[in-house]
Amino acid sequence: MNDNPQGILMGAVRAVAIFGGIMTLAPMLVMAERRICAAIQNRVGPNRVGPMGLLQPLADVIKLLFKEEIIPDRADRTLFSLAPLLAFAPAAISFVAIPVGRDLQVADLNVGVLYVLAITSLGVYGISFGGWASNSKYSLLGGIRSSAQIISYEIAMGLAIVSVLMISGNIHLGSIVEWQAENGWIIFYQPLAFIIFLVAAFAENNRLPFDMAECESELVGGFHTEYTGMKFGMFFLGEYIAMIVMSSLLVTLFLGGWDPVFFDLPEGAAGTAISVLCFTVKLLAVLFLYIWVRWTLPRFRYDQLMKLGWKAFVPLALLNIVLTGIVVSLLTETG
Repeated sequence: MNDNPQGILMGAVRAVAIFGGIMTLAPMLVMAERRICAAIQNRVGPNRVGPMGLLQPLADVIKLLFKEEIIPDRADRTLFSLAPLLAFAPAAISFVAIPVGRDLQVADLNVGVLYVLAITSLGVYGISFGGWASNSKYSLLGGIRSSAQIISYEIAMGLAIVSVLMISGNIHLGSIVEWQAENGWIIFYQPLAFIIFLVAAFAENNRLPFDMAECESELVGGFHTEYTGMKFGMFFLGEYIAMIVMSSLLVTLFLGGWDPVFFDLPEGAAGTAISVLCFTVKLLAVLFLYIWVRWTLPRFRYDQLMKLGWKAFVPLALLNIVLTGIVVSLLTETG
C-alpha cells in the first residue's frame, strides 16, 4: 500500500490537469480543422455560433447530446454500445505516459514507449466491434479494412521506433527526451524512421489519405454508418484524441519533446512551465501538419495503401535497423 498521500494527491492533480487539457484541446482541434480546411478550399468555415463562430464546438456537443440514439434491429446491442467506449478509452488512457513537461507526466513508466504502443493498438477493437455489431455490410467492410490497415502499419511504426531506441539506448520516454537535450533531435539521426513513423501515424489514426475505415465514396460512413448521437461523438472524439497522442509520441521521440534546445531551462516552476509551452508548440505544429495533409492529398486506393505498408515501409524500416545497428556498433568500438 502506498503510504504517501501527498504523492497520490499530486498524481491525481496531474492526471486531472493533463486529461482536462487533452479533452479541451480535442474540440479546439475540430474547430481548427474546420477553419484550416475552409481556408485551403477558399470557403468561409464556421461563422454563425458565437463571435467568429468560436462556439461551434459547443453547439456540436449539444446537438450530439440531444440527438436520438438509434440501434438497428438486428444489431448486437451489447457490442454496439461497447464499441464507442473501446475506441475512445485507449486513446485517452495511453496519454498518461507522455512527458508533457519537465518532471510532468501522470505515470513515469520505465517502459513508456511499449505502454503507449500497446494501449493505442487496442483502439482497433472499438472500430472492429462497431463494424461487426452494426449488422451492416458497409460498416463491416470499414471495420475489416481498419483492422488490416492498423495491424500493417503498426509493424512499420514499431520497427521505426526500434531505431530510435537503438540510438538513445533507452525505452523510457523521459530519458529519450533528455538524450536529445544533450545530443540533438533524433529526427536528424533517423530521418527515414521519422518519415515511416509519420506516415504510419496517419494510417493508425485513419486519417486522409488513409481513411479507408470510413471512405465516404465507397462505404457511406464506414464502421460508424449506423451510429448517432453521443455514440458517434465518442468515435469522433476518440479519433482526435488518438491524433493528439500519436503527435505527442512523435514530438517526444523525434523532436526533442519538452526540451527547448536553444537554451537551458531555469530551475523550479518557471522551467516546468516553459517546458510545457515548448511541448505544446511542437504538438500544435504536428497537428497542423495532420490537418494540412488531410485537406491537400487525395485518398489512396486500398491496394496502394497495403502495398506501401508491406512492400515499402516494412523492408525500409528493417534496413534502417540494420544500418543503425552497424553505425552504433562502430561508434561503440571507436568510442
